[in-house]
Amino acid sequence: MSASPKVVLATRNAHKVPEISRILAAAGAPVSLVPVSDFPGVSDVEETGLTFEENALLKARAVAVATGLPALADDSGLTVAALGGMPGVFSARWAGVHGDDVANLRLVLAQLTSVPDESRQAAFVCVAALALPDGRSFTAEGRCDGVVVRSPRGSNGFGYDPIFVASGSTLTTAELSPAGKDAISHRGRAFRAIAVHLAELA
Repeated sequence: MSASPKVVLATRNAHKVPEISRILAAAGAPVSLVPVSDFPGVSDVEETGLTFEENALLKARAVAVATGLPALADDSGLTVAALGGMPGVFSARWAGVHGDDVANLRLVLAQLTSVPDESRQAAFVCVAALALPDGRSFTAEGRCDGVVVRSPRGSNGFGYDPIFVASGSTLTTAELSPAGKDAISHRGRAFRAIAVHLAELA
């Protein structure tokens, strides 16, 4: 039996590596996922796109070129209706410092202090991108609608998970089990869709 094809995951977010690995394994994607940190010579890719899709493709294509291997990337974030769709592509650096989850979450809550419960609609959006060394690329979008609650709950998630409750649920995504989150999450939906293209690599 041949070895599973190696695919580089173009992220340095330590939380995303096990989550995406878990999603792809459950989807039956026959690949061996390796983090970009295994390739010390690969530079960080600046997210200059104005959409989730543009940023995901920027990262996946750059890593595929740098490593000569298929590369997966995603760009995702929280869009809040009362904030005009923000933080959106700026979700990871909403408070000014990239990756400061606590500061980002607190800023969103502060900006929504005067917004009534019935007007706190939001959605998590994710675009997953697969780039191949031959120049081909594929994208898939996942979305999870819900609301932003007034205070954080749960410790299983990261980012804005402790303040987001998906439609039809009473739990924040940080209160869900990993499998429960994957079933409904924006990232789960996007990567299950991209898994169709990963199957073609085997």
